[in-house]
Amino acid sequence: MPLLQVKDFPENMYSLLQQRAKAEHRSFSQEIVVTIAKGLNHKARRAQLLQEIEKNPMVPQKVSTLDPVELIREDRER
Repeated sequence: MPLLQVKDFPENMYSLLQQRAKAEHRSFSQEIVVTIAKGLNHKARRAQLLQEIEKNPMVPQKVSTLDPVELIREDRER
């Protein structure tokens, strides 16, 4: 298995990871792997959630097609 070394890792993050590892009954290395895996999967989960929201019949179609640039422009022109 590959080895990962991180230099100048923030002390507060290190402490938080140690606390989470202890709370979850994992080794520090296991906690790092789980945390990174969750972070990498975040984008895919977000895209899936947005698709589910758009398919929801309770959400008006206009909401899913709003353009933030247009909204800002419209607000500035008031």
